[in-house]
Order: sequence, then C-alpha cells, then structure tokens
Amino acid sequence: MIEAITSILRNGAAIKGNIETREHSKYFLSRNVELRLRLNLFVNVVHCKSNPGIKTRHKDIDIVLIRQNTEGEYSCLEHESVDGVVESLKIVTREKTEQIARYAFDYARSHNRKKLTCVHKANIMKMADGLFLKVCTEIAKEYPDIEFNNMIIDNCSMQLVSNPNQFDVLLLPNLYGNILTNIACGLVGGPGITSGRNYGPTHAVFETGTRNTGKKVAGKNIANPIAMLNASVDLLDYLQLNSYADIVRDAIYKAINIEKLHTLDMGGNATTTDVVNFIIDEVNSQTKIKAYQAQG
Repeated sequence: MIEAITSILRNGAAIKGNIETREHSKYFLSRNVELRLRLNLFVNVVHCKSNPGIKTRHKDIDIVLIRQNTEGEYSCLEHESVDGVVESLKIVTREKTEQIARYAFDYARSHNRKKLTCVHKANIMKMADGLFLKVCTEIAKEYPDIEFNNMIIDNCSMQLVSNPNQFDVLLLPNLYGNILTNIACGLVGGPGITSGRNYGPTHAVFETGTRNTGKKVAGKNIANPIAMLNASVDLLDYLQLNSYADIVRDAIYKAINIEKLHTLDMGGNATTTDVVNFIIDEVNSQTKIKAYQAQG
C-alpha cells in the first residue's frame, strides 16, 4: 500500500482495480478507504448515463452522483466502549461539507446541469445530516441559476428506481453516496459499465463506479471490462490527452451500442477477450486514420 501511495504522490494520478477487504480485524483499515484518506480524495464522481445498445427498464437516464469521499460513516473512528458495545462515530464537518457542496454546484454550472438534489437523513440524524443539509442549502443561495431541492435518503432510493429521470445531479454524504451509486449503476446496465472518478486538491484516482471486486467471475473470461476501460478514458481526459480519450471512448461506444458485444452480465455471450480485442482493433484502426489525415 505504501508503494502505491508513493507512486500516486509522485505521478499525480492512477487507475486502480477494486481491492477486496478480507481482513475484518478492528486494527485493519480498508485499503480503499485508506487510499482516499491518505490522498485526501474528497470527492467521488460517477456519471450514470443510458447506452442505446443496452436494454434496461428505464431509458434516457443521465445522472451525475457527487459523493463526499472522506467523512461520514467512513471516518474509521470506532471503539468498543465496554464489552459488547461498539460506538462508530459519524463525522460531518462544515469545512468538508462546504468543500463538496461548492464542488457539486461548480460542476453543475460548468457542465450545464440545471438541478441539484441534496440527499440526507436530517429528520433522524438532526445534528450530523442536519449540518450537511444546512450547509448545502446555504451554498445553494450562491448559485441561483441552479435549481436546488433536498430529499431524504429512503425516498430518494425509491424515487431513483421508479422515476430516475427526475434527477440531474445528486449531492451525497459518504454512505448514502455508496448506496445510491450502486443503484444508479444498476439502472444503466450493472457494475460492469460505469466508471468512477476520485479527486483531491492535487491527485486523482480512477476506478470502476461500483467498487465491486468481481471475485465470482475471476479467471472465467466473462467479466465485463467496459467499466475499467471507461476509467482509462477518464484518466486520459484528466491528463488532457483528449484526442486519445476520444478514440478509446468511441471504440467503447461502438462495441456496446453498435456491434453489441455484450458479456454475460448484460445478457450477451461475448467473452472479456472478445470485447477487449475488438476495442484494441478499433483503437488501432482509428489511430491510423487520424495519423493519415494529419499527414494531409
């Protein structure tokens, strides 16, 4: 873990697969959480958008989920006060809430998004989620061009699966963000499609959107590689290698929407190798075409 963090600190960015947390000792910190805390990756962004070639219950979904990535129930502050009684501290601070709220509203404005929904449980956790809602409501007044509303997490979960098209940008505390991200990814085709982006002030890490380990399909050549390939596109965009990102993005789109090379999880029979080889061939083909065009 130390080597990985040192590498990211040196290079500024990374792409990672999901890391399974097997050890459940109270002294063992999840490596995924540790990575986010050590690098101060305070925001997770997942863009869930329908693909025309993937059959799903709902169509035309286009939702961005922006999750606070370092506080809340993931603060890793737990202790056993007496035998058989464990206290797990949920940490919400004004500083971190202002940071994520401004990021979300700035994202909405810069990406021409019109509506932002703050998700909370302030009716029960009146102090912790109450602070999150209060701060987000205050920040919303600075962005009058963005429609703002709030929704309790229980209702939002139900609304997301029954009428997802009502949502544009969801602003989420840490745990609720984890839950709703998985739901939203499921709505557009499952865990094998969508990528996730983790940003800090100086570093970024790109991964699959749902953080599933995929352990059950390991070694069977049936895993869906699209989410990781989309993560590579995000990395290329972050590094401002936009022309390369566009080539890979177009190849992915062609694979799943035109050729409909779908792995088992999407109802198809394509293997992991089939999908990857097609995308490699398409990238090579488009790279040659662009090189030829550049020569005049």
